[in-house]
Parts: sequence; structure tokens; C-alpha cells
Amino acid sequence: MKRVLFLCTGNSCRSQMAEGFARRLWGHRYEVLSAGTKKHGMNARAEKVMEEAGVSLVGHFSKTIDEIAGSFDFVVTVCGDAHENCPYLPGCRTVHVGFDDPPRLTAALKDEEEILAVYRRVRDEIRAKLADLPGLLGEF
Repeated sequence: MKRVLFLCTGNSCRSQMAEGFARRLWGHRYEVLSAGTKKHGMNARAEKVMEEAGVSLVGHFSKTIDEIAGSFDFVVTVCGDAHENCPYLPGCRTVHVGFDDPPRLTAALKDEEEILAVYRRVRDEIRAKLADLPGLLGEF
């Protein structure tokens, strides 16, 4: 089974969402993990909107790539910072698919429903992109 790593800056939101959807949709075909270039802790709003979509992030935790053993066949960077700072991983193919950063986009917002709407939009964009994970990875 090939290993896929979703990489983001803090491994708190987008990469966790991607891991959750990829496991749900493609766990029979790929071993799926996520990590960050840094650790920011889990984002409660990301957990909430994923739960709404029927994907639990219970048991997930923020970690760096250095904390995951083994090699990867693919690294999917889900933000520009992770793409620019992705370490060299021999034998690994890197694919970049950038998504907006919900915490950054909602930093000035006060209304919780407006904030969650941003998280839901990004969640849905991630789910749509990962619907064809083999195509994204170039495995047809």
C-alpha cells in the first residue's frame, strides 16, 4: 500500500481535513497521514466542521514530519508555506494543491456562523479535490 502524507504549516486544519477525507475515501488504497512543518495543535473549528461532514478527527493530533516514521510515496502540500518549506524526501513525489487558510481568513470575524462558513467552504473544497486522489497523484 502506498503512503500519502498531507503537509501543511501547523497540521491543525487543512492537512487534518485532507487526512480525514482521504482515509474515508481512499483508505483501502493508500496509507494516509498528515503532518506540519510546525505543530500548532488541533483546530476545534476544523474538528467541528469535519464532524458535520461525518468524518471524525478524534484521535488526530498535530505533529511534524519528523515525528512520522518511514518513507512516503507522495507528499501533498495543501498550503504555499508547506510547499515552499517541504523537506527533501528521497523517492517521494510532491504534489501541491493549495487551499485557503480558514484561521487566517476568519481572524477579524466575530460572528461564529460566518467563521464556520469559511471553514465549511474550505472543507468542501478539500473533499471535492480528494474525490479523485489517484488522479491528483497521477495514478490512473
